[in-house]
Amino acid sequence: MLSERSEASGALIARQLHEVLGVLDAGDRHGFQRYLATEFQPDKVALRTAAERYLADTAVEAAAALARAADPPRQELLRRINMAPGGTGALIAMRSELASCLRGEPELKLLDADLKHLFASWFNRGFLELRRIDWQTPAAVLEKLIAYEAVHEITGWDDPRRRLAPDRRCFAFFHPALPGEPLIFVEVALVDGLATAVPPLLSQDTDEAAARQRAVRADTAVFYSISNCQSGLRGVSFGNFLIRQVVEELESEFPQLKHFSTLSPVPGFRRWLGQRLANGGDLDAALLPELERDGWWNDPAQGEKLRAPLLRLCARYLTRQPSIRIDPVAHFHLGNGARLERINWLGNNSPRGMRESFGIMVNYLYDRDTIEDNHKAFLRGTIVHSQEIDALLKADAVRLHPCHPNNMPTPNKGG
Repeated sequence: MLSERSEASGALIARQLHEVLGVLDAGDRHGFQRYLATEFQPDKVALRTAAERYLADTAVEAAAALARAADPPRQELLRRINMAPGGTGALIAMRSELASCLRGEPELKLLDADLKHLFASWFNRGFLELRRIDWQTPAAVLEKLIAYEAVHEITGWDDPRRRLAPDRRCFAFFHPALPGEPLIFVEVALVDGLATAVPPLLSQDTDEAAARQRAVRADTAVFYSISNCQSGLRGVSFGNFLIRQVVEELESEFPQLKHFSTLSPVPGFRRWLGQRLANGGDLDAALLPELERDGWWNDPAQGEKLRAPLLRLCARYLTRQPSIRIDPVAHFHLGNGARLERINWLGNNSPRGMRESFGIMVNYLYDRDTIEDNHKAFLRGTIVHSQEIDALLKADAVRLHPCHPNNMPTPNKGG
């Protein structure tokens, strides 16, 4: 395939290779992947010569020659595989399969990196098409949305009907090479004020007339679910473009909207807190037995006892320096320029919500006037947050440092 000069012949060979790969079992596909990763390396002699020439003469031409010499033939082979009908989907599937092998077979990381590099070019924003998903969308696409929903499980057909009601919106990115395959989709609720809990957003309200009226009166668009659909495209960013374009679409359709916010999970909070409290050295270690008691959230008295400490601990977790490995959802929204606005108690008491974050949900606020400044602050190591979050952090500081000024008695100004 690499030596074929004719584009037509190259496309034919790519088609034949694609057909062969389609009938291989998992073991043989893995063997082919190892072959790609290990055999198609840059020519060492040519690369050394180009590097020495660049060190002797740092001209633009020498740098370009070095870049060409360093480009592995594997990337050109992958480009030619992509020429076959269905080639793009096959390469995405290949990278999806690689994910489970990378830790044990580091040599496969070369192939994974090449695929990611090519996908970043092939799936850039200029090629993506934003489509609104509604009840008139082909059933095949709706079925895929049901299957791909990664945040709040969709059950049956009544559930998507509610999520596509007049006061709800769903948008997805598509690519010409995968016309019936959504790459990423977002679900939006049009409401009054910031939503604090998931159940009202997913409630089975079948009154369409009332839903239309709510949409007209709504002042806030809440992004309550963002799901990536293609695991083989991990690391290729779509979400920031998706949110910004959806905001523009919603502002055009509903000019009365004033706020754009998320209602987001905190998937790493429970694991982080459990690790901190398990060693017994943390001041809040006594909470651990209470948190491990099944069903505590159904006991109002017990829930109220845990509310304040969990909210301030979650504020601490979400405002750690970005240089530390922070929560992936927080990293996504804060890196896109959102502000950490509010932490909501028992916003999602589903089994998954309790398992991930003790039911806590978070609002990230997208303010178009401050998105760029917030993004730059995040890159500098600062997490922009609201006064409500600041109050939680001050309470946490008092807990950690009893001599903190906020914990000292107020001087008696009387006689």
